[in-house]
Parts: sequence; C-alpha cells; structure tokens
Amino acid sequence: MRVLPVSLGRSFNGLWFGTGAANLGDGMALFVLPLLAIAVGASAGGVAAVTAALTLAWPVFGLHAGLIVDRVDRRALLGTVNALRGLVLGGVTAAFLADALSLPLILVAAALLGVAETLVDTALTSTIPLVVEPVGRGRANARIEATINVTNQLAGPPLAGLLAGATLALATGASAALYVLAVGGVLMMTLRHAQPAPATSDPAAGRRRGSELVAGFRFLWRQPIVRTLTLFTAAMNVVWAVAVSLLVVYAVEPGPLGLTAAQYGLLLTGMAVGGLIASVLVEPLRRWVGTTRLMIADAVGTVLFVAPVAFDAGIWAVAAGVVVAGAGSSIWRILAATIRQNLSPPELLGRIYSASRMISWGVIPASAALAGVIAEVWGLRTAFLAATVLAVAVLAVFVPFALRTDLAAAVRGPADDVAGVQG
Repeated sequence: MRVLPVSLGRSFNGLWFGTGAANLGDGMALFVLPLLAIAVGASAGGVAAVTAALTLAWPVFGLHAGLIVDRVDRRALLGTVNALRGLVLGGVTAAFLADALSLPLILVAAALLGVAETLVDTALTSTIPLVVEPVGRGRANARIEATINVTNQLAGPPLAGLLAGATLALATGASAALYVLAVGGVLMMTLRHAQPAPATSDPAAGRRRGSELVAGFRFLWRQPIVRTLTLFTAAMNVVWAVAVSLLVVYAVEPGPLGLTAAQYGLLLTGMAVGGLIASVLVEPLRRWVGTTRLMIADAVGTVLFVAPVAFDAGIWAVAAGVVVAGAGSSIWRILAATIRQNLSPPELLGRIYSASRMISWGVIPASAALAGVIAEVWGLRTAFLAATVLAVAVLAVFVPFALRTDLAAAVRGPADDVAGVQG
C-alpha cells in the first residue's frame, strides 16, 4: 500500500518560487546578451566571447563558490545574489537606453552573471536538505528540475525574443525584474538547521582555509558512489559537448537536415519537453521501474543523442534521439542530486556539489574544441562517430557498476523506507 507523501512545506515552496523566477530571468538573459553584443557591433568572435564569459566561472570560481555556500547563511546568500543579478541587468538596460553600452561592458556583466550562477546553483542544491526531509528530497529535486526546464529552456528564450522584438531593453529589464522577484520567494524560507559559523581568524587561518576549500573534493573522492557518478557524468558530458557544439551544423541549412533556424529551435524545444515530462514522472518511474534501470536508460539516451548523426539518419531519428536524451538527462540530474544530498554531510554539501560540477562541467570546453578540430580535419560525422563509440563504452562500463551498487537505497534516504511503498 502507498502512503501519501508529506507536504514539502512553505519553505520549499518559497525556494521553488524563487528558483522559477530566477531561472526565467536566466533563460531570458542567456538569450538576449549575445543579441546585445551584435547590436553594439561585435564580431562573431566577440559574440562567442559573451558565451565564454558566461561559462568561465565554474572552472575558475566553482570551488570558492562551494566554500562560500557552506560558510554563510544560504537564505541570505540566495537573496543577496539574486538582488545583485537584478542590479547587473538593470545597469545593462540603463546603458543600452543611454546608448552607452559596449562589448566590454557586456562581457563584464556576463562574467558577473556567471559567478552569480555558481553561487545560486550551489546554494540551491545545498539548501534543499535544509527545507525538505529525506523522504521528500526526490520529489523536491524533481519539482526543481521541472521548473528549470519550463522557465529556463521552454519559456525564457521565446519570451525574451518576443520582448526583444520591441526593444532589447525590454527583455533585459524584464530579466532584471524577475531576479528581484525571486528574492520574495527566498524570504519565505525558514531553514531547518543553523548554518555553520564562519571560521575565525588566527595564524593558521590561511592553511585551514585552503584545507576547507578542497574538503569537498576529498569527501567526493572518498565516497565511492558520489565519486563514480561524478566521473560517469563527466564522461557523458564529453559526448554531450560534441552534440551541443556540432548538432547545429548537421541540422541547419546548408547542413544535411536542411532545417531553418526556427525549425532547429523547435528541435531543441523537443529536448526541453522530454526533460520536463521526465522530471514530472521520475518519482513514479523510480518506484515502478527502479533507480538502476532509470539511470541505465539515461546512459542509453546519451548514445541515442549522437548515434543518429553518426549514421546519417533523418530528421525523425535525430528528433527522437534529442527528446530521449533530454528526458534521460533530467532523470540523471534528479537522481544524482538526491544521492549526493543523502550521502553527503550537510556542512560540506556546497563544496561537494561545486567539486562535482567542476569535474563534470570542466570537460565541456575542451571537448567542444576537440570536436571542432575533428570535424574540420576528418568531417562532421567522424566527430559524431567518435562520440557514439565513447557513449557506448560509457554505457558498457556503467551497467555493471549500476547492477552491483544499491543506487535505490542511496536515493531513498534514511526515512523513505518508512513513508514509502510497502508490501
């Protein structure tokens, strides 16, 4: 018999609302910043530099973000950083209206937003255990993942495009307002546990601070399940980097599929739709199918993301692979986040998350660059064929690990057996 799950509570609802508002602002900002660069006369390299500035913070600042999150009140951090993001976008809006916007100013704004993202994302995953008991964390992570899919990927870009059609300032101004609105949700939260006090200053403070900075790496490396899932995520992200960086070349005219830019946008929307559906269904699927099978299915989805291009498949095979990959990616992120939260000490969770993100995301820039070189020298399909071989190899190694590891227990957490399914 199934026992109805307990409510996730007012504090989680505040975090949930704040996450939705901030991610809608994120989706709009990520869409409009490159357009602003074009509007001020930036070259293709300048536009690419905006994207680089947005993503540079994780490898450069990620560990520090984890340490900061673990040493300050997370409610105050989330509120402050979202307010600052609103100020940054508000400043960009004012500069654009005053005809004073330049590429260097856009790059500075992009870099600041990237740093803010490391803090907010780390604080978000580290705050869930402070507002939700273990029995509800799977549902909480699923709701957060669904919300991010809807706001950041489905709603944000088209809404920004609609507003930018009137004026780019309207899009950036709306994004700034959404960040400020997110602060209201954060203020609704009450954390279950007191935050650790900042370390006091003494002659050994510098050495201790360095030790604290890498404490998340040390725990991650010593915890076999968290470590292994992080390494598998990194390996699969190599495959994803190839697909994300080169799929547009295969899909959009004059590429083999011959899609227009709008049709390619719909193709990517299919990925977001797959992720949204999966995030809504992940909890019942976990109970019906099992955690192990779900995570193996995601590894299969990674193969299907790149194999259709490697074998010169048509649009429907490519689209199906994109949707399945989007669904699998959401399932993986939800289950891996829940496992990390349940197996990590609360005082280290921020640093453990940032260490995991640095490893798993750190491979993306180099992998995308290597994929570009392979495509230039040996052809586009060769790059996708190499990615397919890697994806199959990752799947072949992951399946034995998943079958011999009790991933279901790690996802359930200590209280789930009491309030979950019996009989």
